[in-house]
Amino acid sequence: MIIYQVYPRSFQDSNNDGIGDLAGIEQKLAYIKSLGVDAIWISPFFKSPMKDFGYDVSDYRAVDPIFGTMDDFKSLMRRAKALKLGIIVDMVISHTSEEHAWFKQSRAKENNKSDWYLWADPKPDGSPPNNWVSVFGGPAWRWDAERRQYYFHSFFSSQPDLNMHNPDVQAAVLKEMDFWLDMGVSGFRFDACNHIFQDQLLRNNPPRQDTSAALHPYGFQLHVYDQARPEMDAFLEKIRKLLDAYGAFSLAEVGGHDALKLMGQYTRPGRLHSAYSFALMQPDSSAPYVRNVITTLEESIKAPGSPCYALSNHDKPRVASRWLNGRDPEQNAKHALALLFAMRGDICLYQGEELGLPQADVPFERIQDPFGKTFWPKFKGRDGCRTPMPWTAAPHGGFSQAEPWLPVDNVHIEMNVEKQDAERDSILNFAREMIALRKSRPEFSQGGITLLDAPDGVLAFSREHEGSEIVCLFNMDVVEKKVAPVDVGTVIMSRNMSVDARTVVLGVSGFCFLQG
Repeated sequence: MIIYQVYPRSFQDSNNDGIGDLAGIEQKLAYIKSLGVDAIWISPFFKSPMKDFGYDVSDYRAVDPIFGTMDDFKSLMRRAKALKLGIIVDMVISHTSEEHAWFKQSRAKENNKSDWYLWADPKPDGSPPNNWVSVFGGPAWRWDAERRQYYFHSFFSSQPDLNMHNPDVQAAVLKEMDFWLDMGVSGFRFDACNHIFQDQLLRNNPPRQDTSAALHPYGFQLHVYDQARPEMDAFLEKIRKLLDAYGAFSLAEVGGHDALKLMGQYTRPGRLHSAYSFALMQPDSSAPYVRNVITTLEESIKAPGSPCYALSNHDKPRVASRWLNGRDPEQNAKHALALLFAMRGDICLYQGEELGLPQADVPFERIQDPFGKTFWPKFKGRDGCRTPMPWTAAPHGGFSQAEPWLPVDNVHIEMNVEKQDAERDSILNFAREMIALRKSRPEFSQGGITLLDAPDGVLAFSREHEGSEIVCLFNMDVVEKKVAPVDVGTVIMSRNMSVDARTVVLGVSGFCFLQG
């Protein structure tokens, strides 16, 4: 499956309030369909105080007014169905907003919800119950004066973690999914899957030996007790049973320590269909690193489970900048798209990635992300990958007639959809070409993958299906590379590549697909 991720705040503003909305997504469905993708994953649009821009849900069954109404969502669903596009809803079930009715009742010990969240008594000296820290910095425990206890939060303190050990909480979460499945959604992307369960004994996390890359104290611990707990497996089987009753799809976001192996655990038979991690959203784009990611996923995820490859999303710097390394931006963007769509499994394409958009430069005074405000300038937050889509050369890139919630980068406006749509060899039209190729060749869409020996700096693998093989060669270095001997056969697609006898010459950002 090829999934197009829409970050609704930044896709299209239909009512000119500076914030994207569901009606805006519906206006652009024909564009999404023109890419050739199968489904749209929409980041959270539920009712929320927006302290983490929708990933702090206060009501799973309501559309937040900034995104429109439930009627807008139903209209979007009807239009998507007519275009044969699936709609995947982003379910945030590790935590809620502190404004959710469940948390208010849990805080007040009402309606048998006292232990619906992870509450704990202080130590005798009043300090938190253990050493767990938050992903976003600082302690992971917040004192609540009403209950005279601490509650646990993996992320912001306004996002208390649910106590998923409680069977009533699991049942309630499944009912929230059932609500959307009854409405006809194609499935769910599950946010922060590794954070859904914590150790019931609240044991301290051990220290990490190498803390040189740590942005803040979270990186000083090995997170063996506050995430990735074994109880997750049985809960995933409950989710899968519900999904199978509707023929729905599931995609896990998996982070944390040893995420690639955890992806395998979460996609075993009877659990989720697919999973992705942040492994290829790192700065390292070297051939050995990417090769190791593929190797580990192939060892971890067995059929019928499937890896999902993603190079960008709403949380990480855009791949067009992250993997640039001095290369030509357009050629580098096409190279990344070719690699993405040559992979085995499901694919996630983040809005604007098909345009080759670089990471936007958002000045400090316009930063919205509290994570970025806290750790500026060492870490500039997540706003640089969340700026509005550039549709035209009009003010604000045609996203809105009002000043957008985040500024549209001038570089992005130069790379707008309308302009690229009209240019035959644009990054946008190359993305469409790659998606069409993937869909037309079962070696890519259904086949297995085998890593091949290659010179340093070259990533080589074959995709095989029913006796037919496509050899894929990618120059991951910043200098020309030669691969020999090669039985070239038919060149299906290439960029910055030439052939001299049985030698393939790959220029910078060069790649080729060869029919054996």
